[in-house]
Amino acid sequence: MANRPATTPSPPATIEEFRNIDVGDDDEDDVGSRGEEAPPDGGYGWICVAACFMINGFTWGTVSAYGIYLSHYLAEDTFPEASTWDYAFIGGFNFSIAMLIAPVVTVLTRRFGVHPTMVAGLVFQSSGFTAASFATRIWQLHLTQGVLIGCGIGFLYVPSLPILSQWFVRRRSLANGISAAGSGVGGAAFAWGTEATIQHLDIAWALRITGIIAFAANAAAIMVIRDRNGAVRPSQLGFDTQLLRRYDVILLLAWVFVSMLGYIVVLFSLPDFALSIGLTRAQATNVIGLLNVGVAVGRPIIGILSDRWSRIDTAAVLTLLCGLSCFTFWLPATSFGLTVFFAIICGAVIGVFWMVG
Repeated sequence: MANRPATTPSPPATIEEFRNIDVGDDDEDDVGSRGEEAPPDGGYGWICVAACFMINGFTWGTVSAYGIYLSHYLAEDTFPEASTWDYAFIGGFNFSIAMLIAPVVTVLTRRFGVHPTMVAGLVFQSSGFTAASFATRIWQLHLTQGVLIGCGIGFLYVPSLPILSQWFVRRRSLANGISAAGSGVGGAAFAWGTEATIQHLDIAWALRITGIIAFAANAAAIMVIRDRNGAVRPSQLGFDTQLLRRYDVILLLAWVFVSMLGYIVVLFSLPDFALSIGLTRAQATNVIGLLNVGVAVGRPIIGILSDRWSRIDTAAVLTLLCGLSCFTFWLPATSFGLTVFFAIICGAVIGVFWMVG
């Protein structure tokens, strides 16, 4: 594979990621046959890994804490006219909007470059968190904490998505795993930090503080991230219908779709599930925090395994393991211990598509 087949949390956003899909692991031969300059497999690429780690942490990591907001919205009846469906749409918008605008963002990145496009995302995301803190009606929360933050994530994440594949071949899965672990580190930090802020201040200030922190961290990442478009010369097409004629692309999309659906359900519903079985709010926060700890620890390990073993076999085994853990540990869970065990195990293997590209 030339680029990783995810998103964020997500499916591939650039045509290059699909165009060079291969069912094997002979990426180095593919590079030589296309006459491209071989990726350095290190050097400044590790700075880009750190930058992508931060982008994952302060985009997907921030929205991973939505489960905390959700439990407070439901318990405190913050918006009396809102239904549970209204709140579900807000969390769904964070992921869906980011992916729906991916073709547009790809074209804008080709036209204006990585940095200007990501700066636009910086503004969208921070504005979304700030504006959400002043929302008084549920439709305002849809537009701010849902759509605007989703646009911010799309403009920040999509341009960064193919960069590590331009810097790494042999260590690509390791680099992707370290980068993707940022969402786990950020998710754990924001889960516990958001709950503490709400307890000491309120929901509005939790949103504002998140927006400020995310703005500063993502700005630092944007300043140091660097692509190799001059050497790789990607076409950066927004959409290519020819790819839909390839059975392997169809299978990949189906796998990512199903995996992403389950990923979002676990991420957003686990805190409310913990409350529903009688756990305290502090325990519910610990559950989602520990799930993200599992993400942070598991993703680099998965990256190492898939570099040394078959990436497709790694993805298949871990996808099966994740599904089985839901039936074995989550459904019968009625105690804090079993729920935490499931959260850590599931967190370690969930979203495997982020690492195996």
